[in-house]
Parts: sequence; C-alpha cells; structure tokens
Amino acid sequence: MPPPALMLAAAIVTALAAAAGCFLARGTTAVPAAAWAVVAAAALAGESAALAVGWLTEPSAAAATRLIVAALAVCPAASLLGAKRPQHGVWQFIVATLAGVLMLPAVSAVLVRPGSMPDVHMIERVLLVVLVVVGWLNFVATRHGLAATLVAGGQLALIWPVVRGFADATAPAAWLDAVGGLAVACGAVLAVGQSLWRPAAAADQAGGVAAAIERPFLALRETLGAAWTLRITERFNTIASSKGWPCRLSFAGVEILPHDAGWGWERDAVRSCRSIFRRFVSSEWLERQGGMRLATALGQPGDDEGGRASPSVGPR
Repeated sequence: MPPPALMLAAAIVTALAAAAGCFLARGTTAVPAAAWAVVAAAALAGESAALAVGWLTEPSAAAATRLIVAALAVCPAASLLGAKRPQHGVWQFIVATLAGVLMLPAVSAVLVRPGSMPDVHMIERVLLVVLVVVGWLNFVATRHGLAATLVAGGQLALIWPVVRGFADATAPAAWLDAVGGLAVACGAVLAVGQSLWRPAAAADQAGGVAAAIERPFLALRETLGAAWTLRITERFNTIASSKGWPCRLSFAGVEILPHDAGWGWERDAVRSCRSIFRRFVSSEWLERQGGMRLATALGQPGDDEGGRASPSVGPR
C-alpha cells in the first residue's frame, strides 16, 4: 500500500477512535478535546487523500497543508488545559484562536506569497513541540501511558517538517508520515480499548467511603490526565486537612488514615468530593462510575446526596 493511502487509512481509524472517545467521555469536560481530535484526524485524512490522488504535488502547497494539520493536532492537548466548569466552553474559543495563529504562516504563503514556503517562526516550532510534550506528560503516568506515547511519537513525526521550518523546500517524507499516522492510530485505538475495559480498584473490594470515592476519581484521572487530577487531590486534601478527616487523595487513589470508629466523617467527605468532581463531570457521569452513593459508602438505606456542586468547594 502506498504511504499516502496507508496514512489515509490510519487517519480514518484515528477519527473513528476519537469519535468513540467523544461518546465514552460524554458528561465530562473532556468531550471538546475529543472533538478537536476528530477535527485533527479529519484534516490529516483530507491531506492524505489529496496526496493519494496527486493534488499536492507542489512542495509549497504540501507544506501549507501540513502546517494546518500540525496546528490542529495540538488542539486536543490545549483543550484539556481548560477543562473545568464553567469556563471550559469559552476556553474552546481560545483553542480555536491558537489554531488560527499557528495556521497564519500557511494562510500568508497561499494568499500573499503564492508558491512560496510558509515562513514558520522558531517560537511557533518550539510551541508545537511543547504542546505535544504537554499532552504526553498529562497521560504518561496513567493507564493510557503507552497510548499517549504512541500518539505523541506519531504527532512528532507528522509535525517534523514544520519543526524544521520546511528549510529544504521539499515535500514531507512519505514513509515517515505513514509511520507517524499509524502510531497515532494505534495509540487512539489502544486508548479506547483501555477506556472500555477497566480493572477493579483495590478500594472496590474494601468497600466503604474509599470505594465511593476511588472509582470515579480514577476514571476522572484517566479522562482528564495528571494536570487536573493533581489539582483535585490538592483541593480535596486541603479541605480534608482543615476538617480533620482521616482521608486523603493521591494520584494512585484514596488513602484512609487510622481513626476512631463512629466518627461520622464519611458523609461529608463523599459530599465534598462529589462537589469537586462536579466541576468536571455531570451527575449522570458519576452515576455511571458508581454514583458515589452515600448509602453504599455508609451501609445505610437511602441516599440523601443531592448532587449539586458547591462553588466554594471545587478547584479555584
């Protein structure tokens, strides 16, 4: 199979996997990032199709198209950086503006200097690499670490001509593009597969408040990555310390400290944790992840949790 056709197949698979990610992440603020991934994969598919039929034979046109693909490729990572309610919606306009700014050299080359290569500033080249690395660092310590590594490696291969600044005025290496596209597709499919299958957490066996908190917490970690997970743990642990609760969150899950029985702190801890989570997910999503039901946590009938987020509790 010719490299452009191989890259086209990989881009289609990536787009389908990203669309599946949108469905799996429904109810969370990570949905816009998955949508950006669909757009980026569609752009790569369009470029691959144009190469396959011979429409991008001119190096300047191929370079401008690749710069557009590179600008869209880093949008999912940038989108996750603002994944907190209520500003996560407005943040997408910032991401779109970033993509537009990164595309400006391509637009300038096509409209102002037809036939010339895009003049990509060194700051933009470095920024593209930094955003790819940020996206990788956000998930490398999670269960999606291998998937994140494949995606980041593939993205670096695809943006490499842009990083070089199109200095040699030649079209991107076809086989390097194909390998990059395949790496991204494999990473995307692996991430979807890991999201569909999730091993039981240790706290599920122990039960109690740890089980009520840990399952949605770990699901949120796999969905949003390390950046927001660490912020959530910091906020919850600050509240827990001030209230004297024998419960702490870490990147690995929930830790219950030694304490006297019959204290009655569990209900407030679960309610506080739910309020923090609601800055990133909906009540329906929490129900799918186990519900954080107080009745389950405390072994009591009924569930008096209203599910409303408290602005004074969530991450600031």
